[in-house]
Amino acid sequence: MALLGALFFGFVPMFLFAAFVNWLDRYEKEPKLLLGAAFVWGVIIAGGGAYILNTAFGIGIYVITGSEGAAEFGTTSIVAPIIEESLKGLAILAVFLMFRKEFDSVLDGVVYGAVTAMGFAAIENVLYIYRNGYQEGGWEGFWVLVVIRVILVGWMHPFFTAFTGIGLAIARMTRNGLVKIIAVPTGFAIAVTAHAFHNTFSGLIGGFEGLLAGTLVDYVGYAVMILFIIWMIVYERNVLKRHLHEEVTHGRISPRQYATATSFFQTNAHVSALTSGTFRPTSRFYQVCGELAHKKEQLAKMGDESGNAKIIENLRAELAQLAPQAKA
Repeated sequence: MALLGALFFGFVPMFLFAAFVNWLDRYEKEPKLLLGAAFVWGVIIAGGGAYILNTAFGIGIYVITGSEGAAEFGTTSIVAPIIEESLKGLAILAVFLMFRKEFDSVLDGVVYGAVTAMGFAAIENVLYIYRNGYQEGGWEGFWVLVVIRVILVGWMHPFFTAFTGIGLAIARMTRNGLVKIIAVPTGFAIAVTAHAFHNTFSGLIGGFEGLLAGTLVDYVGYAVMILFIIWMIVYERNVLKRHLHEEVTHGRISPRQYATATSFFQTNAHVSALTSGTFRPTSRFYQVCGELAHKKEQLAKMGDESGNAKIIENLRAELAQLAPQAKA
């Protein structure tokens, strides 16, 4: 029963958090298959690999030093942040290299980083809630760990790994060679540093005071990340406004469809589509609007790097096909 409870509280909140992150990506959603693969990578490759490697390094440090304290500190503050961020970052790197066309904005880097980290956090939470919570403290320990892992530090792994995604996305979206070289290691270094600081800071203070102080610092970081995401959403909205205006001028989309496409909420259009049986073409229409605007932005900034002109032509053709059915 306790194991089932740990699985529930480990995975269900992370599924909900991942859905929220996907919802924040307002104008150009990432393929669900890729997001699912990233989540599974976080669970199996990153989670399983980190458990094995962290344990091996911890044993190695203990054998060398003969000190449990040194093994604990070395693993928690040095080894774990590097290994865990590396394994999570590999999923984002795989998307970056194999599905480059899906990296359309810095926000995409945040999404892939966060969703991968949700998978990692899910399996890690199962371990902590069951082993450190229930097995060590019974049901009282179980519920304490649920509160700590889900509510207090539930967003820590997505927060860390988002920086790796940001670094890769910046490298993807710039033509500046120096920025391309610097962005990726800088993003990864920030992820590792933030992770190491989180793992170390509370322990240095100790007790409830350490947990409270660490949580306060964490939430300041989360607030900064939320502000950054809001800024990126506004930036993407301006990209759509700028590039879709031409589509209105040429009659490919209507002014009302333009207004809906550039709105933060598209609720009325989707509700109307549901009642009229045109939800799928309406949903796809606004997805294509986002993709078209981003590809036009990339063509302007990066040139015809990966056949952007042809992709734009194909998206316009699909837009013309969908427009008569799309609700506004």
